[in-house]
Amino acid sequence: MSVRLAVFDCDGTLVDGQAEVCHAMDAAFRSCGLAAPDHHQVRRIVGLSLPQAMRLLAPQGDQPLHTELDRAYRDAFRAAREAGRLVEPLYDGMADLLARLDTAGWMLGVATGKSQRGLEHCLATHGLRPLFVTLQTADGHPSKPHPAMLQAAMAEAGTEPDTTVMIGDTSFDIDMACAAGVRAIGVDWVTTRPRNCSPPEPLPWPGRLKNWETCCHDRSPGAPTLHHYEHASPHWRVRGLVWFGDHRRQARSSA
Repeated sequence: MSVRLAVFDCDGTLVDGQAEVCHAMDAAFRSCGLAAPDHHQVRRIVGLSLPQAMRLLAPQGDQPLHTELDRAYRDAFRAAREAGRLVEPLYDGMADLLARLDTAGWMLGVATGKSQRGLEHCLATHGLRPLFVTLQTADGHPSKPHPAMLQAAMAEAGTEPDTTVMIGDTSFDIDMACAAGVRAIGVDWVTTRPRNCSPPEPLPWPGRLKNWETCCHDRSPGAPTLHHYEHASPHWRVRGLVWFGDHRRQARSSA
């Protein structure tokens, strides 16, 4: 049997950490003498590396300001973690899903905009660190949707694109999967569908995901495809089960 790898995003996919992201972002902007950004906008940049996120949230700022916001955000998040105030609960059923995949022989990984320290702390808090064979963070890679994180995860796990799947909650995750040539599953545990988008059949909560093998490996001509993915808007969140029979062909036809 070929080696199979399931790579998960963290915030918004494994754990509900977006409230903590918003709190840390509020603190960062206040420390720089700026008004806190709208939380809807903050949630839309979750998954990007901090430098890119700050450029989007403070578009009028210069590089020194973005660097200071980056530092202030890291300080605020670290302070919350060290004070025991950081709350990043797993989504219902996620621990069971990960255990089922591990038992079924899947290798597991994470590709996230979090720092390495933040990801390690999150996984250790929930007792999940031993399940993951590869952890890819913004500390060592370009921001999503660059494919570097997935490429490194596949190299570490010894898998190929045909036997790898990316699971995430944003268009950044899906774009990254497209760029790496791997299959993608979009989830909507928390987020809402974008305007003007009629989603495909929603993916259930992780504890009720029954057709994982079909989702990841069916290459039949009739396999469902993503009909409502729009490259024109990089900030909307993916809703429901998303599927690419041939990522590169789909990406070209959608551009």
